This record gives sequence, structure tokens and C-alpha cells, in this order.
Amino acid sequence: MTAPSTLLLAGYVIAVLLLAVPMGRWLAAVAQGCPLPFDRALLRASGADPGREHGWREYATALLAFNLLGVIVVYAIQRLQGVLPLNPQGFAGVAPDSAFNTAVSFVTNTNWQGYAGESTMSNLTQMLALTVQNFLSAATGMAVAFALIRGFARHSSQTVGNFWVDLTRITLYVLLPLSLVLALVFASQGVVQTFAPNLAVGSQTLPLGPIASQEAIKVIGTNGGGFLNANSAHPFENPNAWSNLLQMLAIFLIPAGLCLAFGRMVGDLRQGWALLIAMTVIFVAAVVAIMVAEQSGNPKIGALGVDQAASAWQAGGNMEGKETRFGIAASSLFAAITTAASCGAVNAMHDSFTPLGGAVPMLLIQLGEVVFGGVGSGLYGMLVFALLTVFIAGLMIGRTPEYLGKKIVSGDMKLVAIAILVTPLLVLAGTAIAVLTDAGKAGMANPGAQGFSEVLYAFSSAANNNGSAFAGLSANTLFYNVLLAIAMAFGRFSVIVPVLALAGSLAAKKRVQRITEDGTVTAMPTHGPLFVVLLIASVLLVGALTYIPAIALGPLVEHLNLYR
Repeated sequence: MTAPSTLLLAGYVIAVLLLAVPMGRWLAAVAQGCPLPFDRALLRASGADPGREHGWREYATALLAFNLLGVIVVYAIQRLQGVLPLNPQGFAGVAPDSAFNTAVSFVTNTNWQGYAGESTMSNLTQMLALTVQNFLSAATGMAVAFALIRGFARHSSQTVGNFWVDLTRITLYVLLPLSLVLALVFASQGVVQTFAPNLAVGSQTLPLGPIASQEAIKVIGTNGGGFLNANSAHPFENPNAWSNLLQMLAIFLIPAGLCLAFGRMVGDLRQGWALLIAMTVIFVAAVVAIMVAEQSGNPKIGALGVDQAASAWQAGGNMEGKETRFGIAASSLFAAITTAASCGAVNAMHDSFTPLGGAVPMLLIQLGEVVFGGVGSGLYGMLVFALLTVFIAGLMIGRTPEYLGKKIVSGDMKLVAIAILVTPLLVLAGTAIAVLTDAGKAGMANPGAQGFSEVLYAFSSAANNNGSAFAGLSANTLFYNVLLAIAMAFGRFSVIVPVLALAGSLAAKKRVQRITEDGTVTAMPTHGPLFVVLLIASVLLVGALTYIPAIALGPLVEHLNLYR
């Protein structure tokens, strides 16, 4: 790593940890019902009772029904956009399979895009369908995290909160104000915000639209869906180094803050810091790996017979697929951030990274995006791993598997197993189907290991609700639109439902005594260095055992061929 890369990484990590402190206080206040009274009037007007709480089944039912309605609405708007207003480009309705894929994608906070936004979606579709779902899908993930935290914080309780209250307060008091401020800042930096039609300049057409407003919630809500096809690599979405830094900070702002909000709500801030430190350690290691791989460059570039200037440029590292205004360091950092979080935004093309440089973002997605992760989904995913850690550690040392005063029993571990294993099943099964069928292989533009990596990355991104892509894969086909939509839907809700069931089980438990009358500690402390190390090991071990064989067939083979 170069000195500027080291300084960039160190400065970024310090900034995230500092911002997490006030963000954690804010999120804890919202989750505990301390915001302004405006939301109560709004809830009553919509027919919801803010004073009534839900059991986990009712909470899950409301969540699933709300998101199903979201899929229907987003699908309908896309299909009808040709006859709807705010369509200065005159786009026709989106094809049924693409509209279905996009509807599922934005409702599940995946924001996988098999289309080019500037040539497919009208301004109304971008705002009313996609941007609105950026808010609601992010709020849904945070609501699930709040419900699980309440499961740990409460005892002998049959409720985990009210979904409608959580959804409303998160949107009103967290996502909207943050997005409003960030959108104005982005506009001041040159991000486009207009209702004017596309601008023709000579033979080139410049795409315009209300971009800054969508860009803000894209990163705040770890959504990732770009207004333009090039996403945050496009100068109209991400014009300079300052906008790039703001986007990177915004992606981790809420996920980091949620860790400390968790500590506050369970009455022990050290618990939140333990999770945050575990996430940070894995993240820093991943960034270092990507930066080293990308700054090492391509060993075969000299054999191409290119001129001296190109060789000298390549000697500085692998600049293929990267914007010169960001360079290798900022592009590598962005790649790690967007794949550690459940955010598909990209400022460089991951398909053009070196084999090992591209393998790390893929593995970050495959770990379940618990290294900060998406808003809400990262925290509840890491808490699932925390339960797995205390259960394994308890069995190893003969102590009671217990976390925050809640005894972990076999029923809880079954829910944990479902939540952890459902996404690997979707990823590996979907990849196998794609590479074994003619329809799946037809979309592979690159042969061999690179083509396999593109398919594996696509299903990893879909099932783990990331949304970024390796490119090179023609995914806007009936086969991939349907299969990836299935992976996105089950990858989201087949995890959420077990997590809510876990929240209900934990909330109903009584607190257990950690210390007996003779002074014996009955459970392992979950806020010290030992727990942090075991938690990191659990996350990496599950990822390694599950995905390393598949990664060996893609990026690892390509790396060996590169140095053969």
C-alpha cells in the first residue's frame, strides 16, 4: 500500500467511528419512541394505532404485506410509464420480466439493475417508484433491527414493537432529514438535479434528471441503485473527490450508528462497541487486500507491446475500469465499502479489478454483508452470528450459551441456522443452474473462469441484496430476470422472518443470572477482546467453508492463469 492509500483508509475509519457516536444516540432515541409527536397524528390518520404493539408474527405479517404491495406498485408504474407524466424522453413501458425484476430488486433493498436508467426509466418512475422504495426498503431493514434489539432488551414480553410505528418514525426522523441535507450538498458539488429533458450536444446526448435527490437516499439507505447506468462512476452522480468521500461516509453512517444504538438500548454500550470493532477489523483487512492487489497491477501488461507511457502508467497499478478523478486508492476503498454494506453503488467496474482484487468484494458480499452491512440488515445479520458464536463457545468451554442475559436454546439455534444458510443455498444453487443451462450460459460474454466469476458474483449480489455486478454478464434476459428476482426475494425475506421469530423468542425469555451465589461466572463475557476474536472467526469460518470452493473455480483460477 502507498502512503496516500494508508492515510485515506485511516482517515475514513476514524471518521466513521466518530460519526457513529451521535448517530447511535439518534437512532436509539427513535427506536425507543422519543421523537416529535407529528408521527402519532400521521399514524392515526392512516388507521394505525401507535399505542398498540405487535407480537413477532403480526409484525412479520404487516412487513410482508407492505412489501408485497410495494412490488405490485413499482411493477405497475414501470409498465404504465409510457402514459404517465414526467416522461420527457418519451420512454415506453418497461418489459414485463425486467419490470418484475426491478420491482423485487428495489423493494428488497437490492437495487440490482439489469437496465440502463437513462435509456429506460422516466423521471416519474425514477422518483415515484424507485426513490420511494429506496426509503421504504431501508426503513424496513431498520425496523427489523429495532425489533431484534427489543428482543434482547425486553424480558417476559410478548411484543417486539409496532411495524407501522417503526416504519413511519424511521422514515420521518432519520432517512428524510439526512437525505434532504445530503441532496442539497450533492447539488452544490455538481450532482445534477433538474426536470429538463436530456441535452443534445453535437452528436452526444447528455442524460439529465432529478439525480441528486435519488443519489442521497441511494447511499444513506445503502440502496445503491443509480439514476444512470454507470452509477457513482458517472460525473453527473459523483463529480469530484468530495462527493465521492461524502458517498462513502454516508454508506456506513447508519450501519455503524446502529451498533452503538444497540448497545444503548440493551443497557451496555460495550456490547455495541464489540460488534462495531469486529466489523471494522474485517473491513480494514478487506480494504488492504483490495488496495494491494490493485496497486500491484497486471503482470502481463508489459507483454502487450504497448508504448512506454502506458507501461509506466500500468506500473503504478491497475487503472482499468477506474475513473482518473478517483484513482486506485479511492476506487478500492469504495469497492470494499459498497460490498461490505448492502449497497450496490460503484465508482469503478469490479469486473476490471485484478482477480484477487475482485475476489475480496465478492467474498464481502458472500459473508452475508454483516461487515457494517445494510441499514438494519447488517446489524441483525451480525447479531445472528453473535448468537452462533456464544453457542459454539459455550459448548467448547462447558458454559451456558447465553447472550445479554438470554439463554440460547436449540430452537433459537435452528432459527440462526436458517438465517445463515438460506443465502448460500440460493447463491450456489442459482449459480449451478445458470452454468448448467443454455439460457444461463447464453448471457456469459466471457469464457472460462472470468465468466464463472461473473455468474457467481451476480447470484451472490442478488441473494445477499447487494446489487452491484461484475458486468460482462447479459443479465437483462427472461432467464436471469426471473431467477435473480427469486434469489433477491428469498434472500431478503427468508432471513427477515427467522430474525423476527428470534426476536419474539428472546423477548419472551426471562433473564438468567450470569453469576451464581458462589461467584462462578456461568457465561462468557460478550464485550471483550476474546468475544470479538471469536465473532470474527465465526463470520470468516462460515464464509470460507461455504464459498471458498466456488471462489477457487473463479477468481483463484484466473489469478493462477494470470501468473502462469
